[in-house]
Formats: sequence, C-alpha cells, structure tokens
Amino acid sequence: MSRRIKLVVAYDGTDFRGWAAQTGHRTVQSTLIEAVRQVSGEDCEITGASRTDSGAHALGQVCHFDLEAAIPAERWPAALNRALPRDIRVRSAAEVDSAFHSRFCARDRSYRYRILQNESDPFRGRFAHREPRPLDVDRMRASATLLIGLHDFIAFTAELSPDVGNTMRTLRSVGVSRVRDEVRIDVVGTAFLRGMMRRIAGALLEVGRDRRKPESLRALLVGGLNPDTQPVVLPAHGLTLMRVRYGRHPVDNRANNETASDEA
Repeated sequence: MSRRIKLVVAYDGTDFRGWAAQTGHRTVQSTLIEAVRQVSGEDCEITGASRTDSGAHALGQVCHFDLEAAIPAERWPAALNRALPRDIRVRSAAEVDSAFHSRFCARDRSYRYRILQNESDPFRGRFAHREPRPLDVDRMRASATLLIGLHDFIAFTAELSPDVGNTMRTLRSVGVSRVRDEVRIDVVGTAFLRGMMRRIAGALLEVGRDRRKPESLRALLVGGLNPDTQPVVLPAHGLTLMRVRYGRHPVDNRANNETASDEA
C-alpha cells in the first residue's frame, strides 16, 4: 500500500539550478529523488511547495512523495541525509494523509531577503546581496506597508509562466528590519509569482536609496506591466524560503488560482 511522506528540507541553493528538475542540470528536486531511490529502491515523484529559482535557498521547503516502502517516517531524515550531498538537509519527516499536497494545501509562504551592508565579511556573501551604500530603513519600512493585502503584482514579475492566468496575490505581512549590519525584508504571502519576491526587495532597496518615491509602489500595483517603471530584480542568492504554513486540517486550494502556485 502506498504511503505519503512529507519532508521539511533546507538547502544552500548556490550550486543548484533551482528546485525543479531539469535535464542535464543539478536541481534540488532531482537530487532528492535520487536520494529516495537510494534509500528505498523505489522511483517516485517529489512535489515541492515552492519552485525556488536558481541560486535561492531554503530553511523550510516542504515536499511530499508516495512510495510502498515500509520505512517509518522518523527514520527518513537520517537515512536521506546519509545519501544527500552536504548542501541539502532533511530537517523532519512525517507520514501524512493521501489528501495532503505540499503545494496546493499551503496556506502561506514566508520568504526573507537579506541585504548585507558589510563589505569585509566573506562568509555571508552566498546568502545575502551586498549593498554597502546607506539605506533609509524607516523609509523602506513605511513603504512596505503599501504592499500588504490583495493586489495585482504583475509589475513585480520577472516573467510569467504559461500556466499563470491570475496575477493577483495576497501578502499578509511585509516587514523591514535592521539586524546589526544586515537589512532584512520578510514577506508572508499566500503565493508568489516568478521573481516577485526579488522585485519587492528591489523596489524597497530603491526606496531606501532614494532612487524611488515611496508612493510609486502604490502606482506599480495599479499600473499594470511597464518595463520602464518596473523595480530592479535583485540576485537570487539573497533569497531564502523560511517556512511554509498549513492549517491543522490542510485542504486543497487548487480552485483558488492565487494559492495554487508559487515560484518566488
């Protein structure tokens, strides 16, 4: 009898071509599939909650797979971590109901974009975008509140996937904070368009450097797609998927086009 296993996975995305499997490229999804094959002897498909882009990282990516092997859920993290390279770690595993779907049942996702303002630190450059010039964090924080709620985020996309017909997305919170020599942009949303989180970070960075007026963010949400006014898209290595949240009794959100995809 087939069983569904849910994993929470962390990875350093520097040397991966993103989450989604691609022929001839090293990806997180294909690496996990191979590890499950080594542990169980079975082939499977692994579905992730977010299709993180090339170079982006995760602390709390969620994925699931089905297989016949009677391996207890508590044994999966240790078994997979022995088979996985050091830049992917399985943090936890659980057996879940067959109705659970890591992507379609997600209530919201939390992302963090890190901006490092220290040019002399060589250790965080893989995980944060360097910007040594001064940033007005108070101005960034005030502007961020304009993005909260249900809006059309087409102006914040890098490119649209062919299957995306709805560019309305709901952001539950957008926070900007300074932690010592870092500026952190934390966003919680139901789902994200491709490149959306990195353009949000780019827009707020432009506000912080006084390259963009705060009220222009409001105009971006109602002005449609205009390449001349789009925010800069910041590099993927500053982005980390922090957490994916589910309700106590997860339900399939596929009928809600807004929450049925995530490509930040």
